[in-house]
Amino acid sequence: MMNTTKTLVTALLSVATAVPLHAQQDSITIGEVVVTGTRNSTDVRHLPMTVTVIGRDVLTSRQLPDVLPAVSQLVPSLFVTSRAMMGYGVSGGAAGGINLRGISGGGGQLLVLIDGHPQYNGIYGHPISDSYQTLMTDRVEVLRGPASVLYGSNAMGGVLNIVTRSMHADGVKTRINLGAGSYGTFQAEASNQVRSGRFTSTVAAQYGRSDNHRPRMGFEQYGGYLKLGYDISQYWKAYIDADITHFNASHPGTVQSPLYDADQWITRGVVSAAVENHYANTSGALSVYSNFGRHKIDDGTADPQKPTARLFRSKDALTGISWYQSARLFEGNRLTVGIDYMHIYGRAYYTSKQTGDVLDTPNKQSGKSYRNEIAGYVDFRQDLTDWLTIDAGLRLDHHSVSGTEWVPQAGLVVRPLPTGEVKFMASKGFRNPTMREMYLYPPSNTDLEPERLWNYELSWRHRLGAFRYGVNAYYIKGDNMIQTVQVDGRPRNMNTGKIENYGLELEADYRLNDHWSLSTNHSLLHMKNKIIAAPTYKGFLGGRYQYCRWNVVAGLQYINGLYTAVGTEQQKENFLLLNATVNYALTPVVGLWVRGENLLAQRYEITLGYPMPRATVMAGVNLSF
Repeated sequence: MMNTTKTLVTALLSVATAVPLHAQQDSITIGEVVVTGTRNSTDVRHLPMTVTVIGRDVLTSRQLPDVLPAVSQLVPSLFVTSRAMMGYGVSGGAAGGINLRGISGGGGQLLVLIDGHPQYNGIYGHPISDSYQTLMTDRVEVLRGPASVLYGSNAMGGVLNIVTRSMHADGVKTRINLGAGSYGTFQAEASNQVRSGRFTSTVAAQYGRSDNHRPRMGFEQYGGYLKLGYDISQYWKAYIDADITHFNASHPGTVQSPLYDADQWITRGVVSAAVENHYANTSGALSVYSNFGRHKIDDGTADPQKPTARLFRSKDALTGISWYQSARLFEGNRLTVGIDYMHIYGRAYYTSKQTGDVLDTPNKQSGKSYRNEIAGYVDFRQDLTDWLTIDAGLRLDHHSVSGTEWVPQAGLVVRPLPTGEVKFMASKGFRNPTMREMYLYPPSNTDLEPERLWNYELSWRHRLGAFRYGVNAYYIKGDNMIQTVQVDGRPRNMNTGKIENYGLELEADYRLNDHWSLSTNHSLLHMKNKIIAAPTYKGFLGGRYQYCRWNVVAGLQYINGLYTAVGTEQQKENFLLLNATVNYALTPVVGLWVRGENLLAQRYEITLGYPMPRATVMAGVNLSF
């Protein structure tokens, strides 16, 4: 069976790289306007960095309640860990780790943004993947490579920016989605959007649950989103929004070492308010935001007759103010300046299950910590000729614990053809040590310094009518990575790790006609120092068929050399996944859909000890009016 699978995928991927291919128009960024990589809307052909955009129609056509599965398929070099049909969870055995070019979001080295505002756990420094729902998302922009000049710490490997929904034309739109399928899985989402003159609103709610494919692996989630906007004038607009997610997850342990009563109760939220201006030669925004969380975790027990006596609890909040203004000083120029301030709070502690009393916590600051970070940055871009653009940026970042960091970047874009461009980018990324690494648990070390790396990237983008493709080569060199090592016979966090990664990426799309379109992306990664959840090769071949009432989306993804364990007990996985979604418009109001995942029924693990489900099926109905 494995030889047949390898033959099939080799043939398919060989065809994919030799034949012009195309997918949904928003899955490739060539010729698109983006806001990530620069604070203002900019044609990506004038930016030296690599940005991939995934539009809302791509997410909704796949009937996915979560943002990350589609992102993982459609962005080369990006991989998201999973362990079940629904729910990533947190703590030990969790999934939802985001890796980009061998740089780990689980280590806080990859930054998730919502409308440009940082989103991560203030204590552990990593994103909470169950928080990122389709209900709030208009599009997702993924910048590969460091983005620390604009976004500071944690953006050393890249950023995933969720741009939230807005209503652009007068009217009312309501959408309801219901679905159910394998392992008692159910998903529901309802949204309403209104625009009346200068006023806009988006209100959405979501619910999902699943028993999943193993005992004691249940998951249940509630979510809501609200956005209110008002156009003050032709040039000024304001909005406020809020998103809240709560989920309950059960952790079953590995199949070799099962756990009992390992339960998690997690609430994450974000609120923000912004005032924006848009003039002919200048644009900018002033915004305030807060990303916060409340967590209660029972670590569980290997013996169900001996339950744990305590619960781990934590609270965190990342509150910030962001201001930027971008101006065109003269022809072909764009200058952006900005200031960011963040106050990061975290408290971790244990409570007794029996009495509820707070117990001693093994940390160095009484379970509570505050940090402040302030930064200023400038980015300068200039079209020197019709065919040459230069870009340079610099950030001065001061952290109340880690000190001051200078962060430069430079790039250029050469357009030898009206439909093609060569890009070169050199950029620095950094990450400040987290509260956990400095204060919590025995390995903690208050003398840690920031992690740092440099990324060098050369790329080519070209458009030939309905065929578009891009090729990237990159090299990453980093040191000062925080690792846990033995010092005098005891574990201790130290700045001893190194990163040296290089790789190639290819993405292409081709629209055959009004009905058929295809896409492909491929990435090769070499890591001198291996890490888990970063495949050596990732390839995707997808297609879309649209005709009358039918909309069919299918994708074949091959993963090779995925490390699930490193070191002396190194383990790797190779697998081929086939996913497909069929949508049928029964009436202008009612649509039916069915989604199948892992339709080849592959046996595989992404997280060691957590086998993934075999073939699963979901079916449901859409109401749009």
